[in-house]
Amino acid sequence: MKLVIVGPTYPFRGGVAHFTTLLVRACRQRHHVVFHSYRRQYPRWLFPGSTADDPSASGVREACERRIDSLNPLTWYAVARQIVAERPDALLLQWWTPFWLPLSLVLARAARRAGIPVLFLCHQLVEPDSGGYEWPIARLALRHADAFISLTSVERDMLARAFPDRPVSTGFLPVFDQRAPQGIASGTARQTLGIDAGARVVLFFGFVRRYKGLRTLLDALAHLPADVQLLIAGEFWEDEAEYRAQIARLGLAERVHIHAGYIPDEAVEPFFAASDVVALPYLSGSQSGVGMLAVNYAVPIVVSSVGGLGEMIDDGVNGIVVPPADPTALAAALAATLEPAVNQRMRAALGQLRRRRSWDALVDLIDGTLGPTSTRKDRP
Repeated sequence: MKLVIVGPTYPFRGGVAHFTTLLVRACRQRHHVVFHSYRRQYPRWLFPGSTADDPSASGVREACERRIDSLNPLTWYAVARQIVAERPDALLLQWWTPFWLPLSLVLARAARRAGIPVLFLCHQLVEPDSGGYEWPIARLALRHADAFISLTSVERDMLARAFPDRPVSTGFLPVFDQRAPQGIASGTARQTLGIDAGARVVLFFGFVRRYKGLRTLLDALAHLPADVQLLIAGEFWEDEAEYRAQIARLGLAERVHIHAGYIPDEAVEPFFAASDVVALPYLSGSQSGVGMLAVNYAVPIVVSSVGGLGEMIDDGVNGIVVPPADPTALAAALAATLEPAVNQRMRAALGQLRRRRSWDALVDLIDGTLGPTSTRKDRP
């Protein structure tokens, strides 16, 4: 097929940029893909973190056309005309934030008028920590879709109720395998990061935002033995001083290691190699690219049962699912996962999960969804 895919990519940062690039790469193994990305993404006033480019020296990249300026509608219409002129078999758009509503409307409307099927891949229908206004906005954009692929069953159910006449497939977030594990030894990684060789290490990785539950994790750490240490690696989107104050109040200063700032791709593996378990103590959310990094590096996961996050693992097999905002339950799950025999068993089981959550499997799902959809085209 000839596909058009729209979304962020390097040098933009974050999980959706990585997802889009890896998706394009996988689709290009089978199809001809025209990849439209952005010249400018979010304006500074809407972005609480740094707007600097991804500092990775070898960031994941795919050839693309950069004509879309998020603040210039003229570029949206120009790209819409180009897509119509290209006559693809389908247009693949993504939904994860209402910021992209105007662009999505312009592109989806133009494609449907030209008889080009529109497939939306939905990361999350409503952002974590958002108000109730986001679902009506999402429905406004998504009503122009011919079909949907959701990344969790929660979003699938919402889409099926809102659009009962459209095909909805349940997908998944594949493993973020842009860098194959290099086999860095745990001792070497810990020495590099300044962590005791004999410690048991919990990793909190990625942007630090309220909904990701770091405060709950710190409370849980206070319930765990002194040899359990916490490694925090990522850019703070909130006041770092407030977290440091909580650490001091709980008497955890000697047990918490903070590496503040965006972690370049080539520097990611040591954090996972040094760790025994990855904690995702989210208070709200849908899914997590950090979880899929953990699968790539075969590190067991303890995750909250919010949104579709619990679907990313097999509870008790390669990780543990816990209730959100419950430090006692979180501490118990971390303690269980840190037991050597349990930890080794879970690491071995992650290999099977890695194979199931491949990019090829997601492209299979896209192909299957587009099969019946593409027959409804009415090309002039």
